[in-house]
Amino acid sequence: MKELELKYGCNPNQKPSRIFMDDGSDLPITVLNGKPGYINFLDAFNGYQLVSELKRATGLPAATSFKHVSPAGAAVGLPLTDIERKIYWVEDMGELSPLACAYARARGADRMSSFGDFISLSDVCDVSTALLIKREVSDGVIAPGYEPEALEILKAKKKGGYNVIQIDPSYKPAALERKQVYGVTFEQGRNELNIDKDFLLSNVVTQNKVIPESAKVDLMISLITLKYTQSNSVCYVKGGQAIGIGAGQQSRIHCTRLAGNKADNWWLRQNEKVLNLQFVDKLGRADRDNAIDVYISDDYMDVLADGEWEKTFKVKPEVFTRQEKRQWLDQLSGVSLGSDAFFPFGDNIERARRSGVEYIAEPGGSIRDDNVIAVCDKYGIAMCFTGLRLFHH
Repeated sequence: MKELELKYGCNPNQKPSRIFMDDGSDLPITVLNGKPGYINFLDAFNGYQLVSELKRATGLPAATSFKHVSPAGAAVGLPLTDIERKIYWVEDMGELSPLACAYARARGADRMSSFGDFISLSDVCDVSTALLIKREVSDGVIAPGYEPEALEILKAKKKGGYNVIQIDPSYKPAALERKQVYGVTFEQGRNELNIDKDFLLSNVVTQNKVIPESAKVDLMISLITLKYTQSNSVCYVKGGQAIGIGAGQQSRIHCTRLAGNKADNWWLRQNEKVLNLQFVDKLGRADRDNAIDVYISDDYMDVLADGEWEKTFKVKPEVFTRQEKRQWLDQLSGVSLGSDAFFPFGDNIERARRSGVEYIAEPGGSIRDDNVIAVCDKYGIAMCFTGLRLFHH
């Protein structure tokens, strides 16, 4: 298939729309089910690049949950803890394959943002992963292949309209890439940067120079994720998964705050007060996610007021006070943070530290590098300068 006509572009008024290869060759994808749209393909191609790089870098199956051309979550296929199984709503699914664990982590870190996502998988989609996807609200999936039973499960989703794309894993894009803006063609070399933990993370500039191997892997995951995240962007990672991604902000401190707030929410969900919430029967996962998000926010009375809590909970929960939340957040540690460009001020480090960040990778090169390093030293944070910017637009 040399081209595929789409219903419309980014918006219904943007017609005609299609995807095709400039050189007249066949497209590297096959649509196995559904009718993916313009934004679906943008998410699919960006996401597949991300998970392919994660797989090459770590040797583990990888998954990402994309929304509006940025990842809401990304992870590799490490086993889930009992608490993670509970907060990701998979405690009833029995044993999950490594690929399914990767998607549960990618989807679960920021479930509010992942609602209605497009999924990218590094490996052939197995039945375990398909059963997990089946129960989530999602627009589609791209993978290098599908087990026959897994494909049938996915084809039945959304009354037979779920988007399923298969990509040729041997496809190699051209060295030059082009796009048009306002009728003007832009051309650049593809960002073929190989993110390797031993090379990129060798220049540790802080007094604390100890970065354990697990943190190096997490920093590598953060940088690969940032490579496909709309800039400016900052990514917090712990235990092989992104736990907070701040994308597309004009100010880097706003990226750091946004991603940090998401990381905080991921950790707050693991507090006993949240784990023990008693939801009314038959309340859907999306409604539970919404309720938790409000419950752990400063707007908690929106779900705890008399006449309101009864719609969501069997028993009225106690208020999760600001002091209790801060005490719990102070227990979060071992978090790694990557930034797609240098930190211009030490306030980014101050904010990151409050979300358990102990390891940082950023390009360096700011006129205030000394200040940023000094703030890291103040808290014993280990920071390396990669010397490489990762802007993505």
